[in-house]
Amino acid sequence: MEKDTILYVLTKSKEFLEQKLIPNPRLDTEILLSNLLNLPRIKLYSNFDKILTEEEKDNYRSRIKKRAEHFPVSYIVNKKDFYKSTFFVNESVLIPRPETEELVEWFLKENLVNQKILDLGSGSGCIGITVKLEKPSVEVYFSDISKEALEVTKKNYDEIIKSEEQVFFESDFCESLIGTFDFIISNPPYISIEEKKTIMKEVLDFEPHLALFVEDFHSFHKKLLSSAKSKLNENGKIYLETNPLFIDDLVEIGKEFFQNFEIKKDYSGKNRFIKFY
Repeated sequence: MEKDTILYVLTKSKEFLEQKLIPNPRLDTEILLSNLLNLPRIKLYSNFDKILTEEEKDNYRSRIKKRAEHFPVSYIVNKKDFYKSTFFVNESVLIPRPETEELVEWFLKENLVNQKILDLGSGSGCIGITVKLEKPSVEVYFSDISKEALEVTKKNYDEIIKSEEQVFFESDFCESLIGTFDFIISNPPYISIEEKKTIMKEVLDFEPHLALFVEDFHSFHKKLLSSAKSKLNENGKIYLETNPLFIDDLVEIGKEFFQNFEIKKDYSGKNRFIKFY
């Protein structure tokens, strides 16, 4: 097998990642190389005999070394697919998850004609941007406590929506927001500190803890729902992704501010989503 071919470097890289106990080593090697070469993954198979340049080999070797240290693939290639779009991501924001796509799917069933919506704790902006793409008549605003995360939101909004509208707020909860909203949708931090030991190394070591963990689930969500209630219109609703372990606690917190709630299971049967109104 020629040492400089796509097939050779993929094979050796897969073996290397296997030794480092990286999950899905073959998939990771292919994603990293196809991205580097700007080739669809399927095209790698029809180009197995292609000889890589020294620069390509060096760049690929650097990527594989990063992955061997459990650095997430999405951060290496700076992108992640979500719903029908591809979003820029870096270490300032969470990598979008399939569960959050389910939250968006649920939300999109609302009557969203000319409504005003807030993506609270926007991160990559994947929630609000997807809603805007699917329902162009809505007004979508974005807020995040992290300035760096909000820059990622802006970048994705500019590139995907192709607009330079100023719809971004740096804010702790809803404190710095102007006006009120018909809907708030959010995937806030909801993993307890006690659960840290169960979290994969890729997540624990590299994704932003500010967007993942809460020291006190009850006090955090009480502040979140109180703040959200103050910024919702009279018949406004808030949609949340949350921790199934604390869904009953969240219901009790929500009763302080809202009359009604609805829980929705994710595709694995866990109580992952809740709507208050």
